[in-house]
Amino acid sequence: MRTRSTGGTIGIVTLVLAALLGSAYALGRSMTPTPPRQPLGAAAQVDGAQYGEQPADPAAPPATTDGARPDGATPAGTPTAGADPDAPQPASGGDGPFGSHASTGTGEVALTFDDGPDPTYTPQVLEVLRTYGVKATFCVVGENAQDHPDLIRAIVADGHTLCNHSWQHDVLLGKRSPALIRADLLRTNDAIHAAVPDAPVSYFRQPGGAWTYPVVSVAEGLGMTPLHWTVDPNDWQVPGAAKITATVSRDTGPGAIVLMHDAGGDRQGTVDALRRLLPDLTGRFRLEALPPGGAN
Repeated sequence: MRTRSTGGTIGIVTLVLAALLGSAYALGRSMTPTPPRQPLGAAAQVDGAQYGEQPADPAAPPATTDGARPDGATPAGTPTAGADPDAPQPASGGDGPFGSHASTGTGEVALTFDDGPDPTYTPQVLEVLRTYGVKATFCVVGENAQDHPDLIRAIVADGHTLCNHSWQHDVLLGKRSPALIRADLLRTNDAIHAAVPDAPVSYFRQPGGAWTYPVVSVAEGLGMTPLHWTVDPNDWQVPGAAKITATVSRDTGPGAIVLMHDAGGDRQGTVDALRRLLPDLTGRFRLEALPPGGAN
């Protein structure tokens, strides 16, 4: 009887100890903070590369809402990222990126207006230029030329020169095949010539300044001078007339090609800046349209 009593006591003690240890373990787990639930797709947000996404290129131009701009993203003389360094050199030998032309090559200053024509802003720009007797160069988008042939005729009637700015403001045009580049440029020229059959289109400006050797070579093969710029007030960002005026007035020198816009967004600031700029610029420089036969 004594042995059985001892065994029973040991069994009871063992059960009590096991219960106490189990309670302590459960208490410890309850005191450990539970990590928050990760939402679906959070891993892709943290490391998009594992899902085939690529991190943003810090050197790439910012995206915009008005046709995948910006114009002005590539400074004069700066090669476009991703271009093939082994591609043939263009024939033009200009002073801008990939052999494009970033100056007039003379003491004259050229005003250029991109992305039009636009029924609201292009007529205002033409009126201001007419008031001061200034000729300029209009880099027109094919779709807009097709939609507003009357404005293309008005530009030519006032003695301004024309520049091809691609069919649909395609910033990536230079990365496409030469056949597609050529088709795009020809389609744009056809839309221009539907409005003004005999007007020369002697220049091509790559949207966004995203030049490549192929786009320069194709433009030259079609008889168009690749046209870059010297002065960029970033008016596509709508900084206001005062800032546009200050930038252009400060940065313009002999031989400058000035980039502005008469379409692609709210361009009233550009129009108002032009009214302020022309008295200043005409007093300091000779302002002329780029020659219809192309740059030297």
